[in-house]
Amino acid sequence: MDAEMADLVIEEAREKMAHAIDHVRTEFAGVRSGRASSALVENLTVDYYGSPTPLKQLAGFSIPEPRLLVVSPFDKGAMHAIEKAIRDSDLGLNPSSDGQVIRLAFPALTEERRREFVKVVRGRAEEGRVAVRAVRRHARQELDTMEKDGLPKDETERLEKVLDKMTHDEVTRIDELLEHKEQELLEV
Repeated sequence: MDAEMADLVIEEAREKMAHAIDHVRTEFAGVRSGRASSALVENLTVDYYGSPTPLKQLAGFSIPEPRLLVVSPFDKGAMHAIEKAIRDSDLGLNPSSDGQVIRLAFPALTEERRREFVKVVRGRAEEGRVAVRAVRRHARQELDTMEKDGLPKDETERLEKVLDKMTHDEVTRIDELLEHKEQELLEV
């Protein structure tokens, strides 16, 4: 029984770490790299007839060129609200509309802006590492409690080694994601 509970603790930690990695990936996708990406705007909140609604529920996206994102609203009446949400965001994009679709031209990033974005992604990567370590700390506390309640010490030590390896692997994955995103940002 105790061993099953301990395995559940490890499995739960694995799932939570995977969620932390997914969150880091999502955060990285929202950082501009000079290329057009729907991930930058799809979660913008649009005031749709008085109700805050994510843009991805109001429009489709296409990328006909590397630096051009086309937003196609499902309801043409929402065009003005979508343009306003994009203009008011901190993305620095100026939407242009022809009444049917909204075009977002992504200007090339300056060297200074690229460096700022690298700092942003490094901060988000660190938040991810901290989240993974917090999961490890919580799982360790649960294992310590189980040891006090009768789980053999050698089993606890084995599970802690598994937990440490899992943590190390996930932190390494975050570092790899960070390295990839930095290269993408610094690519001219």
